[in-house]
Amino acid sequence: MKPWRDITEEEWRRVMPLLPELRPRAELRGRPLANTRAVLNGVLWVMYSGATWSALPRRYPSYQTCHRRFKAWYDDGVLKRVLAELFGEDGVALCASIEARMRRHTSPAQRAARQKDAAIAAASPFAQSAPNVLPPYGYRTSFRQSA
Repeated sequence: MKPWRDITEEEWRRVMPLLPELRPRAELRGRPLANTRAVLNGVLWVMYSGATWSALPRRYPSYQTCHRRFKAWYDDGVLKRVLAELFGEDGVALCASIEARMRRHTSPAQRAARQKDAAIAAASPFAQSAPNVLPPYGYRTSFRQSA
């Protein structure tokens, strides 16, 4: 891929129909909607640079806004279509790389099943005991102060 730059006017015209239109609020309270093109540029900057959302430069909208729209676009499949339109196969590869970086949240049922599996494995007679394992939270009992 080429070095990072904001999308051009011609690229924006190609991508604009793919992005869902955000409707302004009926009430006149709150902040106005951020410019969709600036948000897309911010999202692409984070994806291309590999930086965290909080490191987003000030020339883009707030990182919270960019991240919120990124999640919505990603979940709807819009982001993959936009990247394919902009960058072709490189865009699909970029989308796959960001997918690998994303944190996967698990449901309470999945967490309970994972804890149950861990408890079964720990209770197994074949589980190896490690004599030099630290107590929880990394506290060492040998450094406790005596009163």
